[in-house]
Amino acid sequence: MSHHLPILAIILGYLLGSIPFGLILTRLGGAGDIRTIGSGNIGATNVLRTGRRGLAAATLLLDGAKGAAAVLLAANVAPLHTAPTAGLWAGAFAVIGHMVPVWLRFRGGKGVATGIGVALAACWPEGVLMCAIWLVGAKVTKISSASALAAFLASPFLAWGFGGPAHAILALVVAILVLVRHHTNIRRLLSGTEPRIGAA
Repeated sequence: MSHHLPILAIILGYLLGSIPFGLILTRLGGAGDIRTIGSGNIGATNVLRTGRRGLAAATLLLDGAKGAAAVLLAANVAPLHTAPTAGLWAGAFAVIGHMVPVWLRFRGGKGVATGIGVALAACWPEGVLMCAIWLVGAKVTKISSASALAAFLASPFLAWGFGGPAHAILALVVAILVLVRHHTNIRRLLSGTEPRIGAA
């Protein structure tokens, strides 16, 4: 069983991560197809552009919860000696699942809420501090992408300090994925054209 564990953890993480809560909630809430609104992204920031704060908050929480669930489920079903590794594998692939969900022709979100959910489950002090950086950054800059990027840039160092090398590797992988997905945001930040929170 342990020989096949990484594959099982990868599949579990990917499938959980690929659940498109932003799309599901906006459709159920009568806000239409989120992919035709704003940036076309399925994440909470774009859901907020519908003007439905409740739907955006629910998307944020559920996207975070699926990342945390992937880590915890994989760790709990794995043999004791491989549980931490299984959780880390599942967490990384939950973020990948959110970014490239098979159900949406591999066009998903940017992984911020899911990545923080993974961090909270894998190494909670890291996750809590990432949330703090994100919230303070959002309050100061009013730019969602800038605050999220700051949190993920700090995450490998936080993970190393609180969780050790394996957690730091997971955090680094997730941070790289998030930064790559934010390449257009980074360009707009550098040019000063990145929209502020709540802007269309």
